[in-house]
Amino acid sequence: MSLDMQELLNEYREYIEAFFQEKCFQYDSEPQKTLFSAMRYSLLAGGKRLRPIFVYDFCRMCGGDWKKASHFAAAVEMVHTYSLIHDDLPCMDNDDYRRGRLTNHKVYGEAIAVLSGDALLTAAFSYLAKADYSAQVRIDAVSVLSDCAGELGMVGGQVLDIQSEERLCTDQEVLDIQSRKTGALIRAACILGVLAAGGTREQLAAAGDFASNLGLAFQIRDDILDVIGDASTLGKAVGADVGKNTFVHLYGLEECDRLVRYHTKKAIAALSAFDNTACMIGLANSLTTRIS
Repeated sequence: MSLDMQELLNEYREYIEAFFQEKCFQYDSEPQKTLFSAMRYSLLAGGKRLRPIFVYDFCRMCGGDWKKASHFAAAVEMVHTYSLIHDDLPCMDNDDYRRGRLTNHKVYGEAIAVLSGDALLTAAFSYLAKADYSAQVRIDAVSVLSDCAGELGMVGGQVLDIQSEERLCTDQEVLDIQSRKTGALIRAACILGVLAAGGTREQLAAAGDFASNLGLAFQIRDDILDVIGDASTLGKAVGADVGKNTFVHLYGLEECDRLVRYHTKKAIAALSAFDNTACMIGLANSLTTRIS
């Protein structure tokens, strides 16, 4: 990735971090301080900020003002953060560390962790509603994020994932899980960026195609890293998916490497509907060859 592209990605990250720091969940007159602290603990924990970056860059590629899309970018990251808080709970994956530090429930207890996740999910739609766009764009944004985050998207994928622990799944069943659990929010982010810029129907469809393929490549790479990765580099435990219905379990490492390359290539091909795509192409390639 070129220096100019990396500088743009850094600008996106810095902008959303400043937005979170300055504009999210600081209510001096409200008494429920522990809740706000727990929400900010996870929201400000860093990470790649991929979903806000997708919002910003798809907005830019459609000719829009990407900074104006910050409410959309924040909303999708809030949904992602809530999902991580809940995923880490003892009733789900029972993880002690996330991004190299204690998970939310290890710091605030299970009850506050559940409620902070609930609050982040609810706040996401408040931020969509307050964005500086027409009523129709905001309605479309709510529809996209709710479909991708809810029972037809991420939550549905999480349910399928839980149920899959009881038996050996087919390759289609694993695809059904991951296209919802991981891919759906990536899809939401890309489409929200197009909506923010007033993009065309062709661009909306292309953003969805890109997201479907990149989300799949990203998840397969994640499964690979669970086998070959290093916990200190990843910031979380490795080997947690041994025996689970992962792509590596289905296909093995060599075939998974091939699938990552195949779906990355398809994702990049979908970007032909946009202008100035070098940054997104570089990001897609870096994500699917990453070591952390």
